[in-house]
Amino acid sequence: MRKSSKEVKLSKEDRMILEKIINTGTRSVKQIKRARILLELDTSNGIEPAKEASIAEKVGVSRQTIQVVKTEFFASEKLQDVLERKKRETPPNQPKITGDVEAKILALACSAVPEGYSTWTLRLLAEKIIELQILDNISHMSVSRLLKKHSLSLT
Repeated sequence: MRKSSKEVKLSKEDRMILEKIINTGTRSVKQIKRARILLELDTSNGIEPAKEASIAEKVGVSRQTIQVVKTEFFASEKLQDVLERKKRETPPNQPKITGDVEAKILALACSAVPEGYSTWTLRLLAEKIIELQILDNISHMSVSRLLKKHSLSLT
């Protein structure tokens, strides 16, 4: 892939890869659209590419998407980097309920009910988890999902 600061120039191999992606239809819509954008922007065949507005209309994306693809093309080393979404190294938030915390919550759900109550409720469990400082906060729905995950029922 040859890159200049203004023009998208694809090698014959890159063109073949992009045309295969478009013609086989076995990729995500996003990848197919990005491949079409790169082919429309390509100047390696000596033809001046169409204006971004007409490419955007033809491909069915916004002009901003054309700019993003172009920017990623010039910034990346490999064609695949432009077509595929970058894999995240870590989740956006660390999970609150780790294996240790999960075990404590399940043990609590299986323990004796506090005095004055006939059964555990989801809200009562959530309050007790916070009271015992197992977690800083937890919703009754999170407790419900955890119990369902382990096929436990409060009845």
